[in-house]
Amino acid sequence: MHDFKLRDISRRNFLRTTAGLGAGAALGGILPSAPAYAQDKTLDMWWWGEQELPGLQAFVNSSIAGYKEATIKAMLQDTAVVISQFQTAAAAGKAPDIQYLWNGIYHMESVWFGYLRGLNGVVNADVLAASNPTKLSHFGGNVYRVGWYPLPMLWIYNKKLFEQAKLDPNTPPATWDALLDACEKLKTAGIEPLGGGIQDGYWSEWYISHALPQNLDSLGEAVELFIGDKDFRDPKYHEHWVKLEELKTRGFLNKDMSSLELYPGIDLVAAGKLGIGQSIGTRLPADLKTADGQIGVMVMPGYGKGKLAGQPLLDVQGLGISTNSKDPQAAAAFIEYLHSPERLKAFWDATGWIPSNKNFDTSVIKNDAVRLMWEKWGLGQNISNVTNVMPGQFYERAAIPTGQQIVQGSMTGEQAGELAAQTAKEWRDFNPDLVENYRKWAVDLSSPT
Repeated sequence: MHDFKLRDISRRNFLRTTAGLGAGAALGGILPSAPAYAQDKTLDMWWWGEQELPGLQAFVNSSIAGYKEATIKAMLQDTAVVISQFQTAAAAGKAPDIQYLWNGIYHMESVWFGYLRGLNGVVNADVLAASNPTKLSHFGGNVYRVGWYPLPMLWIYNKKLFEQAKLDPNTPPATWDALLDACEKLKTAGIEPLGGGIQDGYWSEWYISHALPQNLDSLGEAVELFIGDKDFRDPKYHEHWVKLEELKTRGFLNKDMSSLELYPGIDLVAAGKLGIGQSIGTRLPADLKTADGQIGVMVMPGYGKGKLAGQPLLDVQGLGISTNSKDPQAAAAFIEYLHSPERLKAFWDATGWIPSNKNFDTSVIKNDAVRLMWEKWGLGQNISNVTNVMPGQFYERAAIPTGQQIVQGSMTGEQAGELAAQTAKEWRDFNPDLVENYRKWAVDLSSPT
């Protein structure tokens, strides 16, 4: 259902290429005309997501058709221009009223450019809180996105293979020692224990998302690793790579992991060919069907001592209001309408997926496993995706290749920490202005609420 490969490639590439747009960027012929404000209120909305969540187009269309307070002119954006087209338009004063926003640095850059309006006091506070925009949408004490739909990030396991290895299929490993024991029993039973596909690099990103927080007390602490206040050479900040090395050296990773891409690797768990892997909640309904219901979900087994250890991981896509909007209250009213009980139900009916709202009535979810997953990942205490605070240079030169090389056996966990520290320093030296913005961001990401 989700094309993460397309999304992540485009986000990283265009984050890098749009950083210097600023005011006065050339518009060429890519922009629609500026919003025309008639007496009945006309609002422009640029959105993305049908590429990732089929059915979202139908939801947007029906929402616009049913909304009577303003005329909404919606434009579905191509994946490649979600960031660049908005920033170019904003620099020219022609941005839409409502803009789709990926999480973390993908929209925070536009906050720093002054292209996005803070939502405190603009969007109803109860709606804003219920939508779970995540900590990564906070800066300078304000919130810049309303959550739209969530992406739970999971570890999954095949219950049938657990039974074959004499493991309890209803009690997945919760600690690192228990994980190693489970992997040993799976291996002894002739089953490849753990892994997936890392050829395209995204398994490495997901692994960091789950593993690095185990030794963090806050997301702000992760930012401190990039701005130089903390150091990846400190053993606790590269322990996650040491743990991956341990899985490799003990022969617990599937042998074809380096030759498979992310999604074919996930398919191995559903097909009963791999015991444990990483996945996302949106895949769960289809994978349960493929595996005759024999898929279990779990949080990554714990080893770290950070306050974020052991918490479910939830990413969230969102919507924001541009500073170009002539009527931000009208834009906020439409976003609030999208979070009304009737529209939340319509979202589910159109997409078969869960809207990002803590008040959503989960009784419509008939699959018990999916409902329980959502109650734990979506409604319980959770943490945001730490890789969404990574600078693009670090992502490409450290986050991706470290995992790939450890799995190949050509890098140790300690060497991965050294590469990460060097890459973070190179980024700081080249981007002093961004370092200062990151430093301010860390304050919000370190706050308890």
